Amino acid sequence: MKRIAIIPARGGSKRIPQKNIKNFCGKPVIEYPIQALNESKLFDKIHVSTDDERIASLIRKLDLDIDFYRPNELSDDHTPIMPVIKYVIEEYKKRKVFFDEIWIVLPCSPMIKSADLLEASLMFKKNDNSKSLMAVAEYTVPIEWAYEINEKGNLSPMNKGSFAIRSQDIKKKFYDAGMFYIYSKSTISKIHSGGSDENIIPFIIPKSRAIDIDNHEDWNLAEKLFKTMKL
Repeated sequence: MKRIAIIPARGGSKRIPQKNIKNFCGKPVIEYPIQALNESKLFDKIHVSTDDERIASLIRKLDLDIDFYRPNELSDDHTPIMPVIKYVIEEYKKRKVFFDEIWIVLPCSPMIKSADLLEASLMFKKNDNSKSLMAVAEYTVPIEWAYEINEKGNLSPMNKGSFAIRSQDIKKKFYDAGMFYIYSKSTISKIHSGGSDENIIPFIIPKSRAIDIDNHEDWNLAEKLFKTMKL
């Protein structure tokens, strides 16, 4: 069994410039998932997929090789993650290097722990190769209670009448925690678009560690939570 962890880390972040190597509580944010990957001792290869020399330079300082760069056509704002992953797998195939298990680990996931990876690996092993695994967290409030703003600028319930239902009677809902995903090589080979939303095993992350860092407000909140966890 050979495993690869692929960290997609392009350099062109717009909302937070150089987001993937920005200082987070004392060190570049990408170092945290790399540290967790190394501590888990699960992986035969950790590959950072980047088009950016500054990111590549940092990765080399962490004793990881950049075997090849991400091409420009897979480095814009609109490229889905799956074509990037398939490109990495194909490039290693050209080098006669093959992997049975493919992990995608996101660079801005400083709350990730090696224990998460080890537990998720055991969970994934118990299922057949037709399934994938995603780190998820539970919504803090029922999504049935969501509002949208209508054309008049007023709040409009997404699900009319759902406020009459008690929260304990509503089935739990989960969202992508933005940490990691696991695929078998056979599953990856069958995906021909941006991804798949079927046959996914949930690996539940505590809500306190599932922060999707998308803007400066998210970043500041994540740092505050991280510092609290370290106390």
